[in-house]
Amino acid sequence: AMDVCLIQTLILFCSLICCFWADTPSNKSTPNIIIILMDDMGWGDLGVFGQPSKETPNLDSMAAQGMLFPNFYTANPLCSPSRASLLTGRLPVRNGFYTTNAHARNAYTPQEIVGGISRDEILLPQILKKKGYVNKIIGKWHLGHRAHHLPLEHGFDEWFGAPNCHFGPYNSSDRPNVPVYNNSQMVGRYYEEFGIDKKTGESNLTQIYLEEGLDFIFHQNMAQRPFFLYWAADATHAPVYASKRFLGKSSRGRYGDAVMELDYSVGQMLAWLRALGIDKDTFVFFTSDNGAAVMSGPKQSGSNGPFLCGKETTFEGGMREPAIAWWPGHIPAGTGINFCPGQEVAGVTTHTQQEHTMQPLIFHLGRDPGEKYPISAVTKEYQDALSRITAVVEKHKKGLVPGVPQLNMCDMAVMNWAPPGCEKLGKCLKAPKSQPWKCDWPH
Repeated sequence: AMDVCLIQTLILFCSLICCFWADTPSNKSTPNIIIILMDDMGWGDLGVFGQPSKETPNLDSMAAQGMLFPNFYTANPLCSPSRASLLTGRLPVRNGFYTTNAHARNAYTPQEIVGGISRDEILLPQILKKKGYVNKIIGKWHLGHRAHHLPLEHGFDEWFGAPNCHFGPYNSSDRPNVPVYNNSQMVGRYYEEFGIDKKTGESNLTQIYLEEGLDFIFHQNMAQRPFFLYWAADATHAPVYASKRFLGKSSRGRYGDAVMELDYSVGQMLAWLRALGIDKDTFVFFTSDNGAAVMSGPKQSGSNGPFLCGKETTFEGGMREPAIAWWPGHIPAGTGINFCPGQEVAGVTTHTQQEHTMQPLIFHLGRDPGEKYPISAVTKEYQDALSRITAVVEKHKKGLVPGVPQLNMCDMAVMNWAPPGCEKLGKCLKAPKSQPWKCDWPH
């Protein structure tokens, strides 16, 4: 079982902030908060966790200066439900980011998804806004792309980024390219105004996101307003990309180039906090939405270290994420699809969804962190573990009030055909006739 199960929730952030803020005197009554969320970055991608190329000097330094979480778990091994849980502090089955169309319940928000984050959910920026914070999201939202699902409707004051993944390019007749927003208006589309060269991997998006972040920090500091910055760059999600300055620099190929640029960006943000003299007034938390997407192949995905499988699975490789908390002066330093290529374990890593509810697979992570040897169901160890786990599961079910599933229905008509602001740019596209269907989820 998980020896330290740290779910990405508001409880963790609030506990850390309250604990360390109370211990150290400060002139500020409320700390600034920055959450840096990577996309499909694995536990094994950081030098501090043993990546042999040692190409993340800034993140390794951040870990040395702050608190490293080697046993940090996401709420779901897929991008949308993980992000919904991060911002609501509630599991996907509670906040509605799941489907009842398939046994595994895993689903996300492609362009054709009808649903998104419910208005009934309370998000972290909504709570912070009541405390006087100015909130900005930069990068990937992925909690729904229809107008009532977008960030500015859920507590964020500013946004620069996109509602969906940077898949494409599309031909604009069968499927539109994903729009990029500046606040409530689109300012272009991926592969059009915001280029991504899939052949070379070149794109300036991470650089643009970094500049947006530094500018936001500067202006809120000048205005002496507490701020929450949610920096959600997506360069490590396939198709991976990096700017020309970083392409070809990594020994790990194009994915490594993307990691190097993200590591550089984190270093720039921390250096900027120091230069402005607000590093001791700013809590920074770094993590990833889910494990590395090993099914995308070695050139388009990262490393999950010693752990089994990755994204879209609930094995350790999909659920255990890199995580670092940094706050100088407060946090003491040093503190069908083959989802598992090359890691097949007989009876464990099947390539179709299998029902394990009646006899779950149980591993002892202390002696088997790679989940290669499930405990035999006929042993006393298994029965003892199952009885303890069953008690926890029953307690969870007893108090569970499932949210209305938001990820069941799809419709080509709801895609990003005519986002707000498209008229000014002449970028509006005609939507097809609405023909909703039940989404098919193989995840």
